[in-house]
Amino acid sequence: MILDRNTLSKVLFELKLQGKKIVFTNGCFDIIHSGHIYYLTEAKKLGDFLVVGLNSDDSIRRLKGENRPVNIVSDRAIVLSALKPVDFVCVFDEDTPYNLIDLFLPDVLVKGGDYTEETVVGADVVKNNGGNVVLIPFMAGKSTTNIINKMKE
Repeated sequence: MILDRNTLSKVLFELKLQGKKIVFTNGCFDIIHSGHIYYLTEAKKLGDFLVVGLNSDDSIRRLKGENRPVNIVSDRAIVLSALKPVDFVCVFDEDTPYNLIDLFLPDVLVKGGDYTEETVVGADVVKNNGGNVVLIPFMAGKSTTNIINKMKE
């Protein structure tokens, strides 16, 4: 389900009152590949509901350059929300998901294996609220950049 931050905040609050465990991750998810599916499936196993913060098009351009994203945010959000492990998608326009994490206060914050707990944005917020940070290893050779480069060959 694709929801704006205020609506999703209310939904998550109600779910937490019911004792549900909320997992949060974020990313560009520009061209979905098997590495993404593995990552999201593993993240979902860590709780009852998986929330994905999705970078807006402008946010991706600032992070990855003018040639990205390949797919516009509405298409990326539709694809993500249709994936079995994903319960909620929320688009954010900031460079980091810090504000979403601070608003949602997930029980578990998940990032890829290229991060350390010290470099995960929002780790401080989650840990200060009794949650934990989990790093999921990447699948070797699986990346959107590799796909784009292969298409250029």
